[in-house]
Formats: sequence, C-alpha cells, structure tokens
Amino acid sequence: MTNKVSDKTLRSRVKLLGTLLGDVLRHQEGEDVLNTVETLRQGYVNLRKEDNPQEREHLAKIINALSPEQTTHVVRAFSIYFSLINIAEETHQQNMRYAESRVNGPNWIGSFDVTLQDLKQQGVTAKQIQVILDRLAYIPVMTAHPTESKRRTILDALVSITKTNKQLDPENQTEFEQHALIQQLTTQIQTLWKTNEVRAHKPRVKDEIVYGLAYFNECLFDAVPKAYRNLEQAVARTYPAEDDQAPISVPSFFRFGSWIGGDRDGNPNVKPETTVMALRLQSRAILSAYIEHVQGLIETLTHSIHFCNPSAEFLDSLEQDMKYCQRSFTDRAELFINEPYRRKLSIMRCRLRHNLLELNHLLDFEDLDHDTHGNEVTEKNPDIDKYKYASETEFLRDLVVIRESLIGHGDEAIANTKLKDLIRLVETFGFYLLHLDVRQESSRHSDAVAELLQRHGIDYHTMDENQRLEILSQVVAEPASPIQNTASLSEETRETLAVFEVMANMRKEISPEAFGSYVISMTHAASHVLEVMVLAHQAGMVGKRDGEWFCDIHVAPLFETIEDLECIEPVMTTLLDNPTYAALLKASGNEQEVMLGYSDSCKDGGILASAWNLYEAQKTVTRLTNNRGIECRLFHGRGGTIGRGGGPTHESILSQPEGTVHGQIKFTEQGEVLSFKYSNVDTAVYELGMGVSGLIKASCNLVQEETKERKDFLAIMDELAEHGETAYRELTDNTAGFLDYFYEATPVNEIALLNIGSRPSHRRKQDRSKSSVRAIAWVFGWAQSRHTLPAWFGIGTALEHWRQQDSLRITTLQKMYHEWPFFRAMLSNTQMALFKAELDIAHEYSKLCADKEMADQIYNMINEEYERTITQVLNITGGQRLLEENQTLYLSLKRRNPYLDPLNYIQLTLLKRFRSEILPESEKDAWLNPLLRSINGIAAGMRNTG
Repeated sequence: MTNKVSDKTLRSRVKLLGTLLGDVLRHQEGEDVLNTVETLRQGYVNLRKEDNPQEREHLAKIINALSPEQTTHVVRAFSIYFSLINIAEETHQQNMRYAESRVNGPNWIGSFDVTLQDLKQQGVTAKQIQVILDRLAYIPVMTAHPTESKRRTILDALVSITKTNKQLDPENQTEFEQHALIQQLTTQIQTLWKTNEVRAHKPRVKDEIVYGLAYFNECLFDAVPKAYRNLEQAVARTYPAEDDQAPISVPSFFRFGSWIGGDRDGNPNVKPETTVMALRLQSRAILSAYIEHVQGLIETLTHSIHFCNPSAEFLDSLEQDMKYCQRSFTDRAELFINEPYRRKLSIMRCRLRHNLLELNHLLDFEDLDHDTHGNEVTEKNPDIDKYKYASETEFLRDLVVIRESLIGHGDEAIANTKLKDLIRLVETFGFYLLHLDVRQESSRHSDAVAELLQRHGIDYHTMDENQRLEILSQVVAEPASPIQNTASLSEETRETLAVFEVMANMRKEISPEAFGSYVISMTHAASHVLEVMVLAHQAGMVGKRDGEWFCDIHVAPLFETIEDLECIEPVMTTLLDNPTYAALLKASGNEQEVMLGYSDSCKDGGILASAWNLYEAQKTVTRLTNNRGIECRLFHGRGGTIGRGGGPTHESILSQPEGTVHGQIKFTEQGEVLSFKYSNVDTAVYELGMGVSGLIKASCNLVQEETKERKDFLAIMDELAEHGETAYRELTDNTAGFLDYFYEATPVNEIALLNIGSRPSHRRKQDRSKSSVRAIAWVFGWAQSRHTLPAWFGIGTALEHWRQQDSLRITTLQKMYHEWPFFRAMLSNTQMALFKAELDIAHEYSKLCADKEMADQIYNMINEEYERTITQVLNITGGQRLLEENQTLYLSLKRRNPYLDPLNYIQLTLLKRFRSEILPESEKDAWLNPLLRSINGIAAGMRNTG
C-alpha cells in the first residue's frame, strides 16, 4: 500500500513538472511544437501498450517532416523532461526517507542505524566497533573522464529547480505559497529552456578542475560534517556508553581524491603546470571555505571573558598570537578584547587570508584582481610568509585549543556544533582539499629511465627483468646527482622528469598530503614500479638520509586488461620481495595500494570474465600482502555504468571477496556519477552514508572470523567466467565485421563531437580496433543505441552452458544468488542493464550498417544472447520479470522508456542524414546540432553515459 501511495505522489509531481514544461513550450515556441511533442509522446506510449504498424509509420512521418529547428525543439523538450523526472524522483526518495525516519527512525537497509543494529545482533561489541571505526578510510576519487554530457551551466540550473521543487509541499503550505513556488518553478524551467545544453567548445582541463571543485562548494562542505554527525548519533543510539567504558568515538575517515589535472595517461593536455594549477585551485577552494566558516564562528562564539574561564592553553595560545594583532585588527587594536574566542578567530581569519593571498598571486589569473573579500591583489607582500599558516596542522591545533577550552567551562554542546564541523573539515581536507593522484603509462617511465641510463653507457632496453631490477635498485640506493644538459633530453623525458619535480615542490608549497598515489597504467612488470622510484629519487622524494631509507611517494600499479589481472601474482610477488622496494615501502608506511581497472577488463573479455578476474585479483593481492605483513588498499577503477564496474556503492562494497576489505575502500567517481551523487546535500549525505555502512559491514573481518568461501561456488564461477569470456570474444574478436557494426550501428563517432571531455575518445587516432577505443566511448555508444551489451553479453550463454537443463544445477545457482553477495550483486546489475536495453530499437540502429547481411548476422547473435540472458537470469532469481525485487528502480525505468523511444527514433533519422553521402555538407551540418542534443537527451533518460 505504501509503495502505491508513494508512487502516486511521485507521478503527481512528474505530471506537474511536465505540465509546466509544456506551458513553457507553448509560450516560447508555439502550439505547433507542443503538439508535435505531445503527439510523439502519446504515440510512443500507446505503442508500448500495443504495437500498431500504421501508428508507427505515422510517427515516423512526423519525425521525417521536421525541420532542423523543429527537431532541435522536440529533442530538447524530451531531454529537459528527463532532467525534471530525475529531479522529481530524487526529491521524492528523500521525502520518503524523511517520512520513514519520522515514524521509525532511519531504518532503511544501509542506514547507519540498521547496519549497527545488525552488527550488534551478530555479537559485534562496542570495543570491536571502535576497532573498525579506527581503521576506516573511505576515499572517493573524482575523475575527469568524459561521461558527464551536461554543461556545468545546465547542472547549476537543475540545482536551482531541485531546491524549489523540494520546497513545494501542499500539506504545509497555503495556496498562495504554492502558487508562488509553482511560478518560480515555471521561471526556472523557462531559463533552462533558454540555456544551451550543448557545449560550443571542448572543455579545457582547467574547466574540468573547476567543475569538480564546484561539488564541494555546492554540497560536500555541508554534507561531510552531516554524514559524520549521523554516524555519531547512530553509534550513540546503538552502543550507548557503559559506566565502565569510554563512549565510542568516530574519527574523521573521509578522504577525497582527484585525477583531474593529474591524470596524464592518454591526455596530452595535462602538463606539469596543469598539475600545479590543479593543486593551487584546490587549495584556494578549501581556504576560502575555511575563511567563511571562521567568519561564522566569529559571529557565534561571542563568549565574554566576564562569563567564562578559557583554559590556560587557550590563553597562552592567544598570547602567542599577539604578533599577528596589528595585521589582524589594523586601526581597531582593542577589537573583541573582552571576547577571547572572537579575538582568536579574527586572528585565525587574518592568517588564512594571507595563505589565500599568496595563492592568488601564484595563480596569477586575470580574474583574480581581488581576493575573496574584495581586497585588491597587488605585488606579493613580503610579510605574507610571516603571517600565514605554515600548515593545516597549525590551523587545526588552534581550532582544537578553542574546542577544548569551550568544553572546559561547560560549553560542550556549543563546541560540538559549527566548531566541530570545521574541525571535521580540516581533518578531512587539510589545505589541499583533494589528494591528487598522478597517472601515467608505464612505457613513459621506461623510456625516461632508459634515456638517463644511456648517458652512463647502460643499455636499459636490452636488459631482462632481473637485470633491470638490479640496476634500478642500485640507482635508488645512491645519492642523486643533478642531470646535466637537460636540453639534450627528449621532450617526453623532460616532461616526465618535470612531473616529479612538481610533486616534490608542491608537497612543500601546499602540503605533504597534497598527493595521493602515483598510478602506473599498463603495469606489466615489477620494474615498472621501480622505474617510478628512480624518477622520484632524481627529484629528491626517494632515497637514503643518514643511512636510513625515506620515501615520500606512494606508487599504485594499475592492472587493467584480463591478461594484466592474470599476471598480478608474479608481478606483485617479484615487486614485494625486492629488498629495495620492501625497504622503501616500509619507509612510506608499509601500505601497498593496487589499482584494478574495471572498464578495460570488461571491454577486453566481457562482464563475466572481468568481474571474476577482478574478484580473484583482490584475493591474490590481499594474500600476497598479508603474508608479508603489509597493509593493503585496493583502488577500484569503477565507472558509472554496469559495463564499467558501476552499480550501487553499498552493494558493490559488500560484494567484494571476504577478507579483502580491511576498513579501507578507494574508488573512482566518474562523469555523471558526480552530479547524481553530489549535486545536493541530502543526496550526498545519503550516498556517503550508504557507502560507509557498506564499508563497516565488509570490514567485520577485522574483529570476527571471516566467513569461509564456498569452494563449490568458486568452482562454478570459474566455469561461468570461462564460458562467458569465450562467448564474448566469439562476438567481439572473432566475428567478421563486428567492429564495423559497432562504429556504424552506434553513434560513437558522433559522441566524439560532443565536447564533453578534454581527453580523446581513442588512444590512437584513426585506429578503430577494440583495444584503441576507450572503454567510456565503448559503453556510451552501446548504451545510446540501446544494446547495452557490455553489461550482460555472455552471461546467458555461460549460465545455460553450465546448468545443462539440470534441475539440481539450477537449484545450486539459486542458492548462490540468495547466499553469495557477489553473485547476487552481479545478477541484480545485469537485470538493470537488460531492462535498459531495447533490442527492437537496437535492430533499427543495426540497419545503419552498410553491409546488411553482416549487420543482420551480428544483430541476431546479440538478440539471441539477450533473450537467453533474460531467461537464465529469471530462472535463477525466480522472478516473472526483470527487476521484480526492486520496485522503485523498475517503476523509474518503466516510466522513462516510452519517452526514450521518440528520442531514439529521432536520433536514427538524424544519423542517416548526417552520414548521408548524397546530402551536401551544408545540409548535413544543419542536422548535427539536433543530433548532438539527442545524445544528451538519451543519456539523461537512461541516467548514464559511459
């Protein structure tokens, strides 16, 4: 009953937003455009209910008769409609959680309360919970992969609509208030209609950095402290402090990372100076936020010295700050003289402003004529270094002194509000905001090292692996000497060396914590890691001081393809057993991070082989590090879609192999995932909470004996993965014309024209091989044409082949589904991908291929596997239809499909015209604009790109 009522409420809001959009269409573009949109909308809704060839032909004629301008209006109408649906659903889900919380508390699966209650029932004690919390590190890493098709301007407009939509509550508002809000919504939708959603130019890396930082100002600076507070409150409710023990404390465990400005693999636009700019922009963003928060505390902590007794430590700290008073108070030396906390905070604000002033000078942007408080920026004041904070540690120390002083005179409640929130922010973000990862492909390091060694008469390229490890170890153990005549080095080597110099310099300028990991893509040998150590040694970050090893860089080898994943054991065994590397690892904290690539392994060998090889790889890495007493952190290179390792974060974490999650999880947040998760505070708090609760559950192996894996389940998955990979490779590698089908039956080439990322869509220009096309473009293209095959192809064949119509075997698979989180998550994600596919529409895309016979053959192979996969999955889950166990997702996708149909058919028409060899270029160009908009619209409707 609740689901019916809740869906009725949602449908009502969707209808309202759709009506407002219709009103805007009517007033801005006229009745003809609105009537066309309504005819197409209703026509395809009816066709979903009952196919009618005459009606289908009629709708096709309407589409064919549209001019480029009319087509643009129609496509934009459907695209904006999907954006409004997304807003309605997101707000509705928040409201349902609020309503549930008011009645029963936050008791949805994955909430902190439910998670902790479950653990308590399983016998996890308060002391054990503390052990888990003390080991937590939840590390989302923002990346600039080109999968966010919306412009930043559009995202901002949607945020405004979301805020107004949330305020609209018929039960708590007068008719006048409702009318005013509806008018405001109409205005905002009209503004959205007038805003161009297609980028005129390809974004620069600087633009991508700014886009990523916007999520913090808009949302995360508020969401992160709220998430901490929610966990604290849930812990206190579930594990109240006993008389004989201290209450459980929640440490600051969120750590955010970024690749934006650090990922240079395949992106020629990321230079050493780009990395410098990224770090300074990050630092500027967090310093500005701290100044704002300190200002808020100045207005809040108005305690008079006559009514409180600050601690001796605080008073001593204030006394030490006397040297900053003249600069802090200028002509008002006695300001806040009787309000000690306001006086201290004013000095802190002044010092932060000096940190910010220095950054503004270093950035030297034209738009930085004034700092964030309107002060004119001139030449750098030589006194800046004297007044600024030397580090985040010094700033944090001042905040902690204030908090402890407040608690000391009975103001703990005040200390634990805004002040504690700021402390949480500083503990989480420091002066760097994001730990910037640097990524580069292994051959760049090999070539640079070879060129440097060549100067000493050493031919590195001809050496075998053992010889390479020996010479690299020798170099790292010796003092680094300056490189002479760097101008004679190749441009690539000079740039590679410059990156390490930047890392060394920025650790001093911004923070020792400014960088996360140095990620080596295409890691095929242990020497690839030691080569990075040699280059870091040259920059002074690695080596020996007074006979003791030091290491100021964390290196993460990245294993991406199926072959790479299978080679993890020999590569990591050789690396971890190398005495020099073992010494360096110990010097840097004895923690090894290993990155696993979901996207390329899936594109390479299919979803089953990818998922299973990744599962086995995690176990292998964990076993190798555990056996050597090394801490291990797995870095999951996930995308937004199922074909790139996506899916709900909570379930994804729980589906990791037992015993491989030791309190830490690091994963990429790519493209459109960022806007889905972090565009508003409520959603961000929910998403962060769901992720952390999954991490807490998955980390119970730290305090309890881990559940033994079922060997029979593992053996079955071995066979399924083998059959799945064979089926996938038979299609993608061994079927003649398959890549021609991909390029012709999907809009992958047109996607490259969208200007949605700074990085090329192919690793090598003019190379149309499967290995060259990036996984993002691979998944994006298949999704647009409604195949979605990277997320499911091969699963049906594998399941059918293994079960062999044996009733006992189907019972075993059903047992795996109900008892094994990995298998359940995989089939749940498969159902979502199958539901998003539409093979009748995919068939229409196949007709775009020049070779009709080839296209029919390949389409039939895809369609047969699609039907086979649905049958096999439903046999295992016991459902009558896909997503039967996830009613919310089912209704959401079902609601969208009839509205996606017209966009797909419009896109098909536009692709034919744009690719036509008959039409003149000028006429083809006229159809490009609506074509690009159709890509945006379908992405919005399916809620994913790549």
